Amino acid sequence: MQKLLIYWVCGASLLATGCSTFKEASNAIPDALNKLPLIHRPDIQQGNVVSQESINKLKPGMSKSQVSYLLGTPMLVDVFHQNRWDYYYSMKQGNEALIQQRVALYFEDDRLTRIEGDYRPQAEPPLEENKLSDEEVVITVPDYTGDRQGIFSRALESVGIKSDD
Repeated sequence: MQKLLIYWVCGASLLATGCSTFKEASNAIPDALNKLPLIHRPDIQQGNVVSQESINKLKPGMSKSQVSYLLGTPMLVDVFHQNRWDYYYSMKQGNEALIQQRVALYFEDDRLTRIEGDYRPQAEPPLEENKLSDEEVVITVPDYTGDRQGIFSRALESVGIKSDD
């Protein structure tokens, strides 16, 4: 009977010490499932897509309506700070890291005064003299001569039926 009691105490102590590692094991299971290659993870995109090109178009003194035309409506307009517009964008593609971009625009008297955040207006590079960006490209397309037969006409001829031309 004493041996049985000793076995029960040893077994219970082993189980009790195993509970402390249970939390680590329970966290390891979802991490292992996230690393499996066959599980589909959808792309999660949130916020306003703001690019460097659109920020370069912003000029000091623009009205709020002009800014909203260029960038869209802001993600956040603070009730207590009506003169600040926040544009936020985040993208999570599958297993890749989360990409976050933030731009804050400040207005005074409904005119743009400053820009803060991940994007800053940059001067556009000067156009090269040899580069002809404003010229139109003219492509000539030959007229249809009608020499070629369509699929239906060729199928009829292969059976032995000639079309009347």
